[in-house]
Amino acid sequence: MKRVGFRAAYCRGMGNAPIVDAAHDLAELVEAHADDGERLRRLPLPTVKALADAGLMRMCVPEVYGGPEIDPVTMVEAIAAVAHADGAAGWCSMIASTTSSMASFLPAPAAQEIYGDPSAITGGVFAPNGTGVGTSIDGVDGFSVTGRWAWGSGTQHCRWVLGGTRCDDGTFRLCWFPQADVTFHDTWHTTGMRGSGSLDYSVADAFVPAERTMQPGVTRPVVTTPLSVFPNFTLLAAGVSAVGLGVARRALDELVDLAHGKKPQYSSRTLAQSGFTQVEVARAEGQLRAAHAFLLDELGSAWATAVAGNEVTVEARTGIRLAAAHAASTCAAVADTAFTLAGGTAVYDTSLLGRCLRDAHIVTQHIQTAPKLNETIGKILLGIDVDTSMF
Repeated sequence: MKRVGFRAAYCRGMGNAPIVDAAHDLAELVEAHADDGERLRRLPLPTVKALADAGLMRMCVPEVYGGPEIDPVTMVEAIAAVAHADGAAGWCSMIASTTSSMASFLPAPAAQEIYGDPSAITGGVFAPNGTGVGTSIDGVDGFSVTGRWAWGSGTQHCRWVLGGTRCDDGTFRLCWFPQADVTFHDTWHTTGMRGSGSLDYSVADAFVPAERTMQPGVTRPVVTTPLSVFPNFTLLAAGVSAVGLGVARRALDELVDLAHGKKPQYSSRTLAQSGFTQVEVARAEGQLRAAHAFLLDELGSAWATAVAGNEVTVEARTGIRLAAAHAASTCAAVADTAFTLAGGTAVYDTSLLGRCLRDAHIVTQHIQTAPKLNETIGKILLGIDVDTSMF
């Protein structure tokens, strides 16, 4: 019953629906390995392979490089579907897929080298924690990069890992490192998203050819498509909130299943027969559907603008960022409600509600969806000058 309900709620994509169906079809496999991911603190290899084979780790790779080039609305629905099966798997699919949108900004030979293989996964961190010194090796100009980045979600299964780098020529660049150049640090001991493997990673004097770098906000797309001109940070924010949508939906589904069979202590009625449960479930369902619809509406409108060849305005980007932040906080509240209504059952490891609660709150901690973002959004809505370069 819950799988049918989930499909009805999340399969309203604008084209490219097969990728959403693929995400649903993998649910049983992803769920089967989710406990292993919690224990390993990274995605299990069967999950990684299945997601990669289905194209769910490279949804934004341009078609010219053999990618699916999925529109943002459909991407959100696909990520939510994966997250419904396992929040950590949805998170890694989101990070890898949004990172893959950078393929459009690399020179064609570098993009083909990195993204031409359908099995290749990329991920990394935008934060400018690297330092690059200009150098040349065998006549190839580039940078010697040293740095360490936190929140390297899914990087242990990436063939190429990105890192934001400030270079001595005054530029800020995203650099692509082959995994052989990367050292991983066992830092991912967390409350939620345990299976995402979002540990620290570093490089030391790693040579990066200049053509394997791009300058955010400066480099123009080499491959010009509606997706390549869609704002990158806006796309990321939508993807992060999509994980929350899938996790919160799973929390409600788990509660509904439990409610029909559980009789609270000293009660002759099931949870489902309780008036309080009925009111709270209806309220949570309305909140979740509204948050989902708000995000899809804002994304769909902006995507239509990009498809028409027009710039996605600050106003449109603000709408998406507001919808994404709202979805993240709403999803955490819905997971809270489901956990609380379940009572003592939810505190045991055998209940998925605890994992849903923890994972939903991690979504609210991402810089692209954190509650503090509402300050910037509020300034824009009030007409106060603010830097929107990261929008």
